[in-house]
Amino acid sequence: MSDPANEWENNAISKLAEAGLQEQKRARRWGIFFKSLTFVYLTVILLAYIGPQVSKATTSRHTALIEMNGVIADDEAASADNIIAALQDAFENKHSAGVILRINSPGGSPVQSGVIYDEIKRLRAEYPDKPLYAVVSDVCASGGYYVAAAADRIFADKASIVGSIGVRMDNFGFVDAMKKFGVERRTLTAGENKALFDPFAPVNTAAKQHLQNMLDDIHQQFISAVKTGRGERLDLNTKGLFSGLIWTGEQAKAIGLVDDLASTDYVARVVIGSDNIANYTRQEDLFERLAGRVGTSLGLILNKNIGFLQLH
Repeated sequence: MSDPANEWENNAISKLAEAGLQEQKRARRWGIFFKSLTFVYLTVILLAYIGPQVSKATTSRHTALIEMNGVIADDEAASADNIIAALQDAFENKHSAGVILRINSPGGSPVQSGVIYDEIKRLRAEYPDKPLYAVVSDVCASGGYYVAAAADRIFADKASIVGSIGVRMDNFGFVDAMKKFGVERRTLTAGENKALFDPFAPVNTAAKQHLQNMLDDIHQQFISAVKTGRGERLDLNTKGLFSGLIWTGEQAKAIGLVDDLASTDYVARVVIGSDNIANYTRQEDLFERLAGRVGTSLGLILNKNIGFLQLH
């Protein structure tokens, strides 16, 4: 017959030992967690500190390169702030013989595109001996071409996509779907046009015409900028020139949207006369990129009602 006192003592020791093991496991897990957290923190700090560096040949003659990639928007790498800051650095450097704006963009904000266009014109007037050439990579459409039109000359590859001189605003209508599922719209507004082009309400003819007039006005601004930038090089008899159509680089050359077919290296080496290329493109650090993603998400939420106005 076992001794109750000894059995109780053994059980107590066993439970204490088990609790100790569990505590050690928890301590190890927390230790691993904090070590991992510290490693991630140090990595983020290191990446933010190092970041992509801008290479500038500031003490010798060079060709300044600025890359405009992706959608042209306030919260993107191809924002007016980023492109203009790089342009100003390139023009202000007395050792830069010329500037190449390499474009690979489907377009974007008409405001951002127009601001970059105007700044290029201003800088060219301030630095008349320093040319700026646009070199098209894969795509230079809509807002991308708006910007390119300010350049002294535009170069492209024979297979590049060029053009799309037009304006668009996207929207959807859910009226019939709401009726089908028995959903009732309950939107209160102060101002008869506050819910302009509401996707959950029938199309308002007057509101639609107002928006169309607005798009037509912006389209005319775009056309005027292209005509001013390209001048007599444009073949204004080209059918659909300002209709939103796109062309290959080879076709674009034939109608005056592009001056010649050439690469960045060729323009730097032959046209500008310096194959020493310094990249002035502004790069965001890691924290800016993360903050930008948050801003983009908020922008999508705020603008989903009437859609986006884009040069696409």
